[in-house]
Amino acid sequence: MPNTDSTGSIFTRLEAYGHKKVVFCSDPDTGLKAIIAIHDTTLGPALGGTRMWAYKTEQDALDDVLRLSKSMTYKAAISGLNLGGGSAVIIGDSRKDKSEALLRKFGRFIKNLNGEFITAEDVGTNPRDMEYIRMETQYVTGVPETIGGSGDPSPISALGVFMGIKASVKELFGTDSLTGKSVIVQGIGQVGENLVKLLRDENVKVYISDINEEQTARVSKKYGAEAVSNNSIFDIDADIYSPCALGATVNTHTINKLKCAIIAGSANNQLEDEAVHGRLLLEKGILFAPDYVINAGGVINCYSELMGFTKKRTLQLTENIYEATRNIIKLSKSENIATIQAANKIVEKRIADINKVKSSY
Repeated sequence: MPNTDSTGSIFTRLEAYGHKKVVFCSDPDTGLKAIIAIHDTTLGPALGGTRMWAYKTEQDALDDVLRLSKSMTYKAAISGLNLGGGSAVIIGDSRKDKSEALLRKFGRFIKNLNGEFITAEDVGTNPRDMEYIRMETQYVTGVPETIGGSGDPSPISALGVFMGIKASVKELFGTDSLTGKSVIVQGIGQVGENLVKLLRDENVKVYISDINEEQTARVSKKYGAEAVSNNSIFDIDADIYSPCALGATVNTHTINKLKCAIIAGSANNQLEDEAVHGRLLLEKGILFAPDYVINAGGVINCYSELMGFTKKRTLQLTENIYEATRNIIKLSKSENIATIQAANKIVEKRIADINKVKSSY
C-alpha cells in the first residue's frame, strides 16, 4: 500500500491510494464532521470501522481514513472474505463530543450510500454507538448481542493476533509453543488486554506498556504481567514486540533499537513506510507478521454477523490466520521480499482474479 504525499491535492491522494469514493459529512446542528472512504468493492460491499478521534487537522483525518480504508480492503481479501474495504472517521473527542443525535445523523449518511459501506466500531466508538447508528440504517455490524449482533469483537481480534504470533514463532523456533517466550505488548486496550490473557495462559513472560497508567497497573496485577514505561520498551530484550495501539511505531529509529526477533501486533499501519521499513526488517532478520493479516479477527467477526455464522465458524475462520501467516512467510522467503510485500502480492492477485471473473459476465 503506497504512501502518499500529504501536501498534494485531495484528488492526487485519492488516485495514489486507488479509492473509489470519499464522502465528506457535515451537520452543524449536531456538530458532526466525518469522512467516509470507500476504497474497493470488487469482492463485496466495503466494511470498516468508524473511528472518533480529535485530529489536529482535517488533513490528518483524511490521511487516516484513506490509510485505514485501504488496509480494510487488504484485510478482507487476505482473509478470504467476500468484502471490500472502507472506513470512516468522525472528527471530535469521543469523551466530550459524542451524542446520540450526532451518531444518528452519521447513520443517515451511511444509509444514503445504499449498502456500499457497512460500518462497525473502532477507536473511540463502542457497541452502544453502533446501536444508535443502527436506529437509522441497517448497514452496521458489531451491535450488542442483546439485539442480535455479535457484540465486542476484541476477543476474536486478539485470537487472530495470537495465531499470527504462533505462526511466526513456528517459523523461527521450529515449534509454535509459546511457553518460555517473552512478549512486549504496547497498548492494552480491549484487544491488548485479551492478548495478554491468551499469552499468560500459555506461560509467556509479558511486558506491558500503555499511556493509561491506571489501566497498566490493573492489567499488570490481573494477569501477572510486568509494567514498563513507554520510553523503555525498545530497550527490553524480548522475543516478540506486539504493537497494539496506534500505527507507525515501526520506523527507522525504533527498528535500530529493537532487540526482538518478531513483530506481531494488532495495531493498524505499524510500518511508517511499508517499502522502506518492510525491507529494513527483512535485512535485519526481524520477522514481521503483517498487521492487516493477523488483526483481521475483528473484520471476520463482523463478516460472521452479516452472514449469520455460528461462533464456532467465526473461531475457525480466525484460526485460519495461522496458515495465512505461514503462507506469507513462505512467499517472502522464496522471493526474498518483505513479508508486507508478500501479503500485498497475494491480496492483489485475488482482487485481480475476481475482476477478471466479473469482466466476463
